[in-house]
Amino acid sequence: MNSQINILLVDDEAIALRNLQHLLNCDAYAITATQSSEAALQLIKNQMFDVVLTDLRMEKVDGMMILHTSREHHPDCEVIMITGHASTDSAVEAMRQGAFYYIAKPFRIEDVRKVVREAVEKIKLRRENRALRLQVESLEGNNRIITHNSTMQALLQLAQQIAPTDCNVLISGVSGTGKELFARYIHQHSERHAKPYVALNCGAFSRDLLANELFGHVKEAFTGAISAKKGLLESADGGTLFLDEITEMPVEMQVTLLRVIQEQEVLRLGATEPVKINIRVIAATNRDINDAVAQGSLRQDLYFRLNVVSLRIPALAQRTDDIPLLCHHFLQKYSLTMRKNVTNISPEAMSIILSYPFPGNVRELENLIARGTAVTNSQTIESIHLPEDLQQLGSPPVHQVPSGQLATLEEHEKTYIQWVLDQLGGNQSLAAQTLGINRSSLWRKLKAYQKVNTH
Repeated sequence: MNSQINILLVDDEAIALRNLQHLLNCDAYAITATQSSEAALQLIKNQMFDVVLTDLRMEKVDGMMILHTSREHHPDCEVIMITGHASTDSAVEAMRQGAFYYIAKPFRIEDVRKVVREAVEKIKLRRENRALRLQVESLEGNNRIITHNSTMQALLQLAQQIAPTDCNVLISGVSGTGKELFARYIHQHSERHAKPYVALNCGAFSRDLLANELFGHVKEAFTGAISAKKGLLESADGGTLFLDEITEMPVEMQVTLLRVIQEQEVLRLGATEPVKINIRVIAATNRDINDAVAQGSLRQDLYFRLNVVSLRIPALAQRTDDIPLLCHHFLQKYSLTMRKNVTNISPEAMSIILSYPFPGNVRELENLIARGTAVTNSQTIESIHLPEDLQQLGSPPVHQVPSGQLATLEEHEKTYIQWVLDQLGGNQSLAAQTLGINRSSLWRKLKAYQKVNTH
């Protein structure tokens, strides 16, 4: 890593510059040194430096100008001030302007090397965090929806089809299935993707607060309204407004929302003139839509306005073939974010996960894998790393043998492999991944079992 660290040394005293260069060369940094502070400015403008060590007092261009130029052209660059004219005021000012450290002459060699190493460690950590962030963003892939399930694939195809049409969408499904993920997916594949995506949970506010959040207000519209406020409807202008738990919105407010959607204009609280807007509305609910309309918690006219296209997201228990895929996706994600090398889920742990109904759906599964990644001290999440209530689920049924006989290891293995295949709808690639073996090994085992059965 040191060979990738570029350091610029600036000091108009030749002896001091040689000393700095000599002591830092021992650490194998890429060193550039100059006695000319003017030349240093040009170097900073034309080259990338990770660390700059500069004298504070120099003719024509002082250390503060070196600091300002470094921060302007390379915000991540760390600048260390060195001066023989140390004072509290100059030290405070240098640090206030963004210097990494302030060293007074005469200095001890080890003190300088220590400060430089600390600056380098800060740079390395910043690089690692940036690389990690990019990996996680790449892994999440613009809100990628991870699935092998045929029902989910059909929903994704429909979402991609309707995204450019600008029609309103109503998404239903129990909590944790990924309703907002679909909403973001539609927004990002629409012509509005460069405009705002604004989300609001209708059940998170009281009626008055919800009205204020949605519609905004003018100055002095009510006590405490000391300035005007733009509501979320205006904030979403040109983009998409996602209304989660739409059935929790007060019925009288649904009337106002219906008018906003129809007329594409919003009236702030206390205002007399409406503001024109251009929004697409995507709404979601975890309730049964027909029941909500029948019970009056969702107005029928608003339902018809929103339900141009309807997407019903199945519960995770209805798409268990996605569980191993999601497990390994979350495993990769949390191994990165937690800086751990966790790459596997043991067959026993996976069998328990597959037998669990997941009332919290994908959100609960993600939390479970995050927990397992956090508590394991090896590369594998074992059954003991799962919550205690899941551990009680135990293993799948074992091979039944006639009374008084014990099943062989091969018979147990055969039964377990068949059980995993049944859980995954016969998908051999996923089964091999779940079992921790490659696909060709699984194929050979299955062929061997077929030969045994034919004898």
